[in-house]
Amino acid sequence: MSTHKHFELKVPGGKLLVVDIALDANNTITTAKISGDFFLEPEEAYDALGPALTGVTTATSTSDIQSRLDAALARIEEEEPVALHGFDTHHLAVTVKRALSDGTDFTDHSWEILRPGILPTPVNVALDEVLLNEVAEGQRGPTLRFWEWEDKAVVFGSYQSYANELDQEGVDKHGIIPVRRISGGGAMFMEGGNCVTYSLYAPESLVAGYSYEASYEYLDQWVLAALGKLGVNAWYVPINDITSDGGKIGGAAQKRRKGAVLHHTTMSYDIDADKMMEVLRIGKVKVSSKGLASAKKRVDPLRRQTGVPREEIIDTMAREFATRYGAVEAELSDATLSRARHLVDTKFLTDDWTKRIP
Repeated sequence: MSTHKHFELKVPGGKLLVVDIALDANNTITTAKISGDFFLEPEEAYDALGPALTGVTTATSTSDIQSRLDAALARIEEEEPVALHGFDTHHLAVTVKRALSDGTDFTDHSWEILRPGILPTPVNVALDEVLLNEVAEGQRGPTLRFWEWEDKAVVFGSYQSYANELDQEGVDKHGIIPVRRISGGGAMFMEGGNCVTYSLYAPESLVAGYSYEASYEYLDQWVLAALGKLGVNAWYVPINDITSDGGKIGGAAQKRRKGAVLHHTTMSYDIDADKMMEVLRIGKVKVSSKGLASAKKRVDPLRRQTGVPREEIIDTMAREFATRYGAVEAELSDATLSRARHLVDTKFLTDDWTKRIP
């Protein structure tokens, strides 16, 4: 008895790819059909794609699938040039791997958007763990949450050294709250209104078939589209940076557990670089090669490049997400907020967690 799998992928800036495959009892592809609104010449190139996938198994990597497709097209190209428009063999390999891995798309889920208003930064950080666990345990569907805060904090990566990343003198001088988050990555200097920060919580099937690196750009495609509507030409720089014609905008981090994924991103709106450099040691290292004059510039790409208030940027992002994926606004429950506040007291503001790497 064979098993049939189907997946559709819209190539960013390109065309639609549709894969329908049949697997035998050993999870090996026996037949594969490729379709979509792409362009491909010559016709023989199209005829070679399906047969190239015969023998691929659920364990075959995306890169190996692409190698099979490239080899098949190379044989055609010995006779006539091959031209692919609106996709490439990597996109097709990802689509096949997503089908094999039972991947899901944003539109396969019912999304909620949470905008709970101003909360202390430690509570915002704790909510990431609480909401991730709720999704992992099936108590909550996929969710997008926007952060709001008024305090001054540094949110730093799970594996960063407190002493190496934070300047204690600057922390004390400016009344900074240090908070270690559950994901990796670098430190974020956060004053009320200086950043745009959001978190996605979803089943891991949403990124099934993507490499860890590729999953970052995939999960933030809607963000790039929203920025485009605000006049910002933005793109991803692997592994986790969002940049634009006017320079770096922000970065993302992830945490995966129990079949769920947390993906959160912070983008600079209007950061006081002088204060940031007094608080973060890493800031001094990263900018040392650019000279003091450059380092003293304010980090304000979203304010400068959009010319609109921060709230308008967030509204545009929420609207883009809702339009694309049918998301609806929801309320953060008292029970969820209570669990987050408990975690603040028992974990996120304790020295055992904050300085677990001294």
